[in-house]
Amino acid sequence: MNSHIKGTLAVGLIAAGLALAFSWAGGIFGRDTLNAPDFVNLQQGAKPHAGFRRAHAKGLCISGEFVSNGNLATYSAAQLFEQGSTPFTGRYSIGGGNPTAPDLASPVRSLALSLAQANGEQWRTAMNTPPVLAVGNPVDFFEQLQSLQPDPATGKPDRSKIMAFFQAHPESAAFLAWQKTYTPTASFASEQFHGINAFYLVDRNGKQHAVRWAAVPRSTNTEATLDRDNPNALQEELIKRLQNGPVQYDLVFTFANDSDVIDNGAIPWAGERKQITAGTINITRAEDQSTGNCNAINFDPLVLPRGIAPSGDPILRARSAAYAESYRRRARETLLESN
Repeated sequence: MNSHIKGTLAVGLIAAGLALAFSWAGGIFGRDTLNAPDFVNLQQGAKPHAGFRRAHAKGLCISGEFVSNGNLATYSAAQLFEQGSTPFTGRYSIGGGNPTAPDLASPVRSLALSLAQANGEQWRTAMNTPPVLAVGNPVDFFEQLQSLQPDPATGKPDRSKIMAFFQAHPESAAFLAWQKTYTPTASFASEQFHGINAFYLVDRNGKQHAVRWAAVPRSTNTEATLDRDNPNALQEELIKRLQNGPVQYDLVFTFANDSDVIDNGAIPWAGERKQITAGTINITRAEDQSTGNCNAINFDPLVLPRGIAPSGDPILRARSAAYAESYRRRARETLLESN
C-alpha cells in the first residue's frame, strides 16, 4: 500500500474517533437514517477488540496541569483561563481499532485532555494532528469511512474507491494538501495537535468569540531517536523523555475573522489571524492505559465549562453520541469479562 493510501486510511480512523453519529436528533440526520451504532459498527469491523475504544484503541494515559497565564480571561468566563493551574488527566493515542498495533504503523496521533476546575466543572478536548477535516458533515463522513473499508478479496482498501470519494468532494482540498506535506514526528512530544472544530469563548458579559485551538509543542523532532522495530516505540520514548522533565505545549487560540466559516471543520482559516497563547500544558506522568485513570474517561468534546460553548458544526455535535456508544460497548464488555 503506498503512503498516500496509508495516510488516507489513517485519517479515516481519526475521523472515526471525531465525527461519528447524530442520534442527539432522534437518530436521524440529513438524507439518511444513520445513528451512533451505524458508525461504531463500521469502525469496529466484524471482530471488535472487546473492552477497548472503537477508534484510537491503543493509547497511553498521562497527567499533569495546565498553567494559565490569564491572557484569555477577558474572553472567557471559564475558571481555568484565570491565572493559575488546573490539573488534568489525558491520553495520547494512535489511529485504528487495534490496541496492539505498532506505534509507528499509523501516522494518526491524538492528544485528549480532561481538565477539572476547582468549581467542579470540566473541560474535555480531543485534539488530532490534522488542522482540518476532509468533509464538513456527518453523512459525507460516513461515506468517507465506507470508501476506506478493506476489499474482502485483498484485505486492503480499494484505491479507486478512495480516489472517487475525494473527486466527488472537492471540499477535501485543504485536508489533502495538509496530508501531502505531513510527516509524523519521532515523538508524541513534538507533534502539534489541533482541536479542528470551532467553539465559542463566552466572556462574562455573554459576548461570544469564535475560536479554534492547538497544542503547539515546545520540543522538536530532533530530540528523539526511535527503535522502529519496537511496537511501543512512541510510548516508551515518551516515558523516557518524562524522566528528564515535563513535556510541554503552548495552548494557542486562533480567533476567527468576520469572513470565516465557523460551522465547517473542512474549511481552514487561512491567512493572518489574532492568536493568543492561553498558557502551558505540562505533562508530568505517563502510565499504561490498562491501569491509568484515562481508561475510564469518555473524552466527549461537549463536556464544557461555563465560558466555552459549541459552535453549530454538525460534526462536532456528532462526536458526542458516537463517543457515548463506544463507551457503552466497552464498559459492557469489561463488566461481562469481570463476571
